[in-house]
Amino acid sequence: MRPKRVAILGSTGSIGRQGLEVIADDADLSACALAAGANWQLLADQVRQCGAELAAIADQAAAEKLRAELGQAVEVLAGADSMSELVRRSQPDVLLSGVVGSAGLAPTLAAIECGATLAIANKETLVMAGALVMPAARSAGVDVLPVDSEHSAIFQCLQAGKRNEVRHVTLTASGGSFRDWEEQASAQASVADALNHPTWKMGRKITIDSATLINKALEVVEAHWLFDLSVDQIEVVIHPESIVHSLVEFCDGSVIAQMGRPDMTLPIAYALGWPNRPPRPTAPLDLAAIGKLTFRPLEDRFARAVKLGFEAIERGGIAGAVLNSANESAVEAFLDERISFGQIVPLVEEILNRTPAMDEITLKALTEADAWARSEVAARIERMPSGRA
Repeated sequence: MRPKRVAILGSTGSIGRQGLEVIADDADLSACALAAGANWQLLADQVRQCGAELAAIADQAAAEKLRAELGQAVEVLAGADSMSELVRRSQPDVLLSGVVGSAGLAPTLAAIECGATLAIANKETLVMAGALVMPAARSAGVDVLPVDSEHSAIFQCLQAGKRNEVRHVTLTASGGSFRDWEEQASAQASVADALNHPTWKMGRKITIDSATLINKALEVVEAHWLFDLSVDQIEVVIHPESIVHSLVEFCDGSVIAQMGRPDMTLPIAYALGWPNRPPRPTAPLDLAAIGKLTFRPLEDRFARAVKLGFEAIERGGIAGAVLNSANESAVEAFLDERISFGQIVPLVEEILNRTPAMDEITLKALTEADAWARSEVAARIERMPSGRA
């Protein structure tokens, strides 16, 4: 039987690099196509190492350098639509989406059209367009497999029972870079401080989302769409050790938890190997050495951020797209040092609260909502004295 062909979006990012590690260790998997944003040097190395047949890169100037580096052996696609074209041209068995932000939506829809299994680490796609993606996947008979550690944990726990037997799920949060900081100090923290995550090694955007805990707001929306959960079935707690990734409580009171070291290759391998659980050369989880597992409720400053996810679900319509895009823009502004860390959540909250009502959800409506939210964030920042509130 031939290896399962995997296309990776965001191959030069954290998820993409770890996905290639998983594929290199598994003879039943092969990387057929890779896409990246601008890092053509690393993409060229990856293509040569894994033998991919097709590459895509968003940056046109980087594409010319990549073509010169790879020669005629590998076709290189370029531009904003190159990821979608890569999916259509490569016809993968599985699409591993590790690209950051709203850029993952169009290629995800293209993968559904191709009948490819979706292994989604790009939570923003479901936050924006769960109302489009999930029905389209069901109609096409396409499996949607979560790669986020929390949602992979829920998915694994659900193997112990039926979906209609679920009473409640608990997503755990590390607490991010500022979990032990005073609120006033964290509000004025530097970009370097915010990027200093105590547990996970991730990309810049998701590390900032972890620090604000808006990542949990996005994950609440993602859980809603992936598992058809209502807002009162989802809870978030702080778990600093990051050993328990999620818990599922069933109708009889039984609680199943998925545990493991904070290592993203585990959920990546689980999604790529589905429906089988591939063996991995991992060290045993030594609970005695860990000593204790602690959990605590969200502090008010974190609860404010997480609440935005529940509000987006209850608002419906284009609210998920607005939440995602406003947050992307606010995080970008913080990373560019145009706003302070403490301004991110209030800014996203303000824009979400002004979401226009819209009943019909189409790709055009979501694209317009994305643009509206970004323009509103930009306008709000422009009105801040010297770019700061």
